[in-house]
Amino acid sequence: MHVEQLTGPIAYHAEGPVWSPSWGGLRWVDMLAGDILSLDERGDVERRNVGSPIAAVVRPRVGGGAVIGTERGIALEEPGGCIHQLPEVWSDHSIRMNEGGCDPDGRFYCGSMAYDQTKGAASLYRFDRDRSVSVVLPHVTISNGIEWSPDGSRAYYNDTDTRAIAVFAYDSEHGLTDRRQFVAIPDGGNPDGLTVDRDGGVWTAIFNRGVVHRYSPEGTLVEVIDLPARQVTACTFGGSDLSKLFITTSRENLKPGEDPNAGSLFVAEPGVRGMPVREFAG
Repeated sequence: MHVEQLTGPIAYHAEGPVWSPSWGGLRWVDMLAGDILSLDERGDVERRNVGSPIAAVVRPRVGGGAVIGTERGIALEEPGGCIHQLPEVWSDHSIRMNEGGCDPDGRFYCGSMAYDQTKGAASLYRFDRDRSVSVVLPHVTISNGIEWSPDGSRAYYNDTDTRAIAVFAYDSEHGLTDRRQFVAIPDGGNPDGLTVDRDGGVWTAIFNRGVVHRYSPEGTLVEVIDLPARQVTACTFGGSDLSKLFITTSRENLKPGEDPNAGSLFVAEPGVRGMPVREFAG
């Protein structure tokens, strides 16, 4: 499959790509820099700093603006562009938010990780419409991609340290239940950000392998996209008909000159379409 490089290595640790018509296209983050990046119609990139490392996730809000995972909590962007930080979820500076998404009921999930990747030190949190925060999954290590099936009955989730994708049953009343393994990543690969297409296929970035995998709803590996950068972090569908797969990469911990395309944004057209991004209802 042909992969096009859309930008140079402009980010240190690019993450969390999201396509939304509400903000005119693609946004992603240069996480440790605390920057939100936007790609305009000409292919130019705009960069906005929010004053805190971003947890690799920005999701649109139903009423406009966005919900943003920041270093130790949540911030809200208002429709006019003003950003205000809500009270910290925790005070431990050794742990930061990392990745997340919205469920079919408009609630925002965001997971954490320790900077030194201490096993079991992290959690997956849920941010409700009333702005209350609860822990839905404790004792994880590197909380990464989460996304729901097209019918909303299943949720797929990556705790990178497990080297596997987990799947949960989901309903509005009980939330995430019945956790089990969906697939183990071959050769000890590190699953990072993920997305789901409208046919129920699960796409996940494999960090340090330079690939994106697609798994069928039954858990069979059916597609592998190779990229010219090793540290692949996340992917999302976008474009006017959601037929393009945007892929982010990272330069974190690389030496100068090593893996020269790392930190670039890529795009492929995999022949399937994605789902519209789920929005935060608060």
